[in-house]
Amino acid sequence: MFRLARICGWVVFCAAAALVAAALSTAADAQSAAAIRFPAALEQFLVNAIKLTPLERGTLAANAPVSKLLDGDPSREVTVFGAVWIEAPPTAYVALVRDIENFERGGSFRVTRRISNPPRLQDFAAMTLPDEDVADLKNCRVGDCELKLSQDTLDRVRRSLDWSKPTIKQDAEQLARQVALEYVAGYAEGGNDRLAVYRDRGRPTFVANEFRTMIDRLPALGESLPEIKSYLLNYPKATLENSTSFLYWQEAQFGLKPTIRINHCVIQERPDIVVVANKLLYASHYFWTALELRVLVPDPSHGHGFWFVTVNRSRSDGLSGFVGRIIRGRVQSEAQKGITSALAATKSALESRR
Repeated sequence: MFRLARICGWVVFCAAAALVAAALSTAADAQSAAAIRFPAALEQFLVNAIKLTPLERGTLAANAPVSKLLDGDPSREVTVFGAVWIEAPPTAYVALVRDIENFERGGSFRVTRRISNPPRLQDFAAMTLPDEDVADLKNCRVGDCELKLSQDTLDRVRRSLDWSKPTIKQDAEQLARQVALEYVAGYAEGGNDRLAVYRDRGRPTFVANEFRTMIDRLPALGESLPEIKSYLLNYPKATLENSTSFLYWQEAQFGLKPTIRINHCVIQERPDIVVVANKLLYASHYFWTALELRVLVPDPSHGHGFWFVTVNRSRSDGLSGFVGRIIRGRVQSEAQKGITSALAATKSALESRR
């Protein structure tokens, strides 16, 4: 009994010592994190909009990636913040993005193709449709369709495709390429007003409206860049100094299905920061629209590199209802993991080139 009491006493002592050590370590980390100061605009953003914890600030200061979920409408929206320090010039990242076909390739990216200006049918020559999508296309109706399509496109499918022909898959793919060409040409000419109105559910979904209300709710870092916001809302009528932009499409493995996506990428290089905005114009599954805003902030006090900050906001119809509530947590978790992995991969790719 005496021996047992001694053992228990030793365990309690060790546990107490461990708690004290942990508390001291946490206090030291908090003190160290509190001493970290980021460039003024970024500091304000991290404190007021993101509300980084002392541990997260310390992780960032140690040059490791940080990501966290931000507030949004849980029934239709996922918003993820991410940041990491990259020891490389911002121009190196801009060069990667401009070479989008090689930058977004491999892994979940099956095909990525930059679209010509003006767009050409040849730009979509590599576009194919999974067998499952072709089968779903046969049964698509307004208000009941597995693919995200406008009513005009649904009507066109019924008029143009003969499901008794042995070439139906090739015919469907050719129609998809033609529709994609007309879609991007319409956007290049008329901007958001020419974005799709989906009729795959009971109520129509206006992509332009979804994008407008989504960008209005960007965290403060986005709100401090009114030129980018105006450009994205008013393209092609708006202009943006010191910028380049291009359209591209890709087939990516997202969730359970390969998804065709069309994006508008905008790059603005300013003396103080570089901004890269990636706007989702179309996705064949899951998403109504999305916007990834990436800001590259040089910080000579930290080193010869930049803080890479990203906010990724997406809207989807798959998060509502009974099923949506079940999968919502997984979707959010996977989105956060994806941002963390992308940050680590971008950091590794750029720093290995030094």
